[in-house]
Amino acid sequence: MRARIFKPARNAMTSGMAKTRRWVLAYAPVSAREVDPLMGWTSSDDTQSQVRLSFDSKEAALEYAAARSIDAEVFEPKQRKVNIRPGGYGDNFATNRREAWTH
Repeated sequence: MRARIFKPARNAMTSGMAKTRRWVLAYAPVSAREVDPLMGWTSSDDTQSQVRLSFDSKEAALEYAAARSIDAEVFEPKQRKVNIRPGGYGDNFATNRREAWTH
């Protein structure tokens, strides 16, 4: 069985970082998905692709995979750039503002 170990990306609809702290072990699909001709549902006979295990650290996920002879590939997360403006959002409403309001 092949699996991948990764840290999930943040939700694109929010700026928060919830559910991105833990490492996830997800199995790779063994067979292709099929479309049911009557209902149009997508189905597969591979139940392992539904399994997602979460771990507190990358080492814990690697130990789990090694103990169960799972061929796991680790994907390191890309670090997010820090977006801190001097003054920040509160500077828009400061009483000592020297610039003109732009919007």
